[in-house]
Amino acid sequence: MVVVLWLTLEREPMRLSLLEHGDWFGIGAMAIGLAALQTVLDEGNKDGWFDSVSIMRLALLAAVFLSLFVWIELRSADPAVNLRLLARRNFGLGTLANIIVGFALYGTVYILPQYLGQVFGYNAEQIGFVLAWTGLPQLVIIPFVPWLMARIDARLIVVVGLCVFAVSCFMDAYLSPDYAGDQLRMPNIVRSIGQAVVLTPLASIAMVGIARQESGAASGVFNMLRNLGGAFGTALLATIVTKREQFHSNVVGSAVTMFRDSVRERLNELAAYFMSHGISDAATAQRKAIVALGDIVRRQSMIMAYADTFAVIGVLLLLAAGLLLFTRRADVRAAAAH
Repeated sequence: MVVVLWLTLEREPMRLSLLEHGDWFGIGAMAIGLAALQTVLDEGNKDGWFDSVSIMRLALLAAVFLSLFVWIELRSADPAVNLRLLARRNFGLGTLANIIVGFALYGTVYILPQYLGQVFGYNAEQIGFVLAWTGLPQLVIIPFVPWLMARIDARLIVVVGLCVFAVSCFMDAYLSPDYAGDQLRMPNIVRSIGQAVVLTPLASIAMVGIARQESGAASGVFNMLRNLGGAFGTALLATIVTKREQFHSNVVGSAVTMFRDSVRERLNELAAYFMSHGISDAATAQRKAIVALGDIVRRQSMIMAYADTFAVIGVLLLLAAGLLLFTRRADVRAAAAH
């Protein structure tokens, strides 16, 4: 990248005097606010969110400095981040859809390894082979996206791509103890098709009405908010997994009681299994059977919780597709100029 930039960028003398006009207060407020917010999102679920004093303080710090950042940017004549662009219909709706896309992109990349690792004990290499089916097909599809944009309305491309992405998530909403790497291959291929045709056309839709001299600022806002959507996505989905696992564990656990003949029969089978594998004491075998049954309940609750998260992502992607129906048609040649 350094070599390509060195060979292609136009030579211009350094103008250090421009540093005097930088929006340093806005940049400082943004840096502190986003750093605090990112820490809250990364550590909140682990620390019990607002049960933690440090999370409370960081959340307050983020709220104060991000509010200050917004106030500075809206009042500044030359802001570091031009938030006024969000008032334009295509850019505002396109950026909101982009936040949801970031939520889904980062969210699925976060959830799938967690599911495979926690439920099936996959190692990093095995998880990588599963996720490759999401990435590799995009290498084939992405070069054809500009060709599609020249012939088809970019809004239609993105809406179809988001719907395909959503379908892949709904395919994963039916997880079971038999649903692992091999079964995830087809949903991942479907997901790769949806992802490949979304990002570039979505950017062209958002840039409708953005002047050439504003494109740099618009691109910064557009990409920053997508990354922020990803940070919110991983934090929210981690919380959903935790809360839904607790919910399903309570529901399933309430049905697994010693008053049910099927439960007692299952415990007897497990106890007999342990006794046939080296445990001579019946009481010890019975205790191990109870622990094993508890592990089964916990594992099934975890699987159902991950299934719920994929359903949430799918619904949000359909919402993003709906937002784009209210945007204006993108001019491909103007987008290329940006």
